[in-house]
Amino acid sequence: MSIFALPQDTPSAPPVLGPYSHVVRVSDLLIFSGQLGIDPATGSLVSGGTEAQARQILANIAAMLEDCGGSMPVVAKATIFLTDLGDFAAVNAVYAEAFGDHKPARTTIQVAALPAGASIEIEILANLPIGTKGASFLSQIAQPPQKFFGKR
Repeated sequence: MSIFALPQDTPSAPPVLGPYSHVVRVSDLLIFSGQLGIDPATGSLVSGGTEAQARQILANIAAMLEDCGGSMPVVAKATIFLTDLGDFAAVNAVYAEAFGDHKPARTTIQVAALPAGASIEIEILANLPIGTKGASFLSQIAQPPQKFFGKR
């Protein structure tokens, strides 16, 4: 069986800064490239520092998830890159507002620099079964586990 990474159509996304896709699908998994706080209307990094960039990133992610037929509750994992961990509390507040009661797994890492002079970048992994609109990772919990080990 071959597995292909298929770029997804994301008309709500800001322009990419290089030779990559914003989102690719591999089976039921949506893999998002790291997102910067770029305003899709202007193609520029938003002003106002890390908090404003975090808001823009999460708004862009929500819009791209919608482009793919999902929403924030399908996010299974987020990775946040910060140039200053002193911004951790401010980012947490914006992040909590964006995700509400949904709490995906998360890693936060301090880095020396980010593209375009950004102070934050966020990438996500989301579970959205093929052929479903708005299917939630959380709705999968009630499903019986698949049998991984058995007779060959």
